[in-house]
Amino acid sequence: MQAQTPPESCHALPTDALMAPGVVLLGLREDAVLVGVGALKTCDGYGEIKSMHTAAEARGRGVARRVLEALIGAARAQGLPRLNLETGSGPAHAAARALYGKAGFVTCSPFGNYRSDPLSHFMTLRL
Repeated sequence: MQAQTPPESCHALPTDALMAPGVVLLGLREDAVLVGVGALKTCDGYGEIKSMHTAAEARGRGVARRVLEALIGAARAQGLPRLNLETGSGPAHAAARALYGKAGFVTCSPFGNYRSDPLSHFMTLRL
């Protein structure tokens, strides 16, 4: 992710922030091997999907879909009214945007502290 995005446009949470209160970090294992991760950050009035990643050798097997479904379930369990996310706008993030679209996310304006950025694509899902 960081290799594909300049620092000023990279909004992934650093490792220590993934352990902060208000963040749920989920991992998916296959045969005891961690193949996918994603985080749900609780914000003021909504949740935000953060730091989704699938191991290269596990791509194309539905790992990201299963992690996303679990994160959506966690947001619903918290009673959050909606989920937002920021992902890249370029070709390297096309599969991610397609995944989110299939899950019901739609394009939206920047939210929270985000600002318009040609390298960012913002999406939301009403729960």
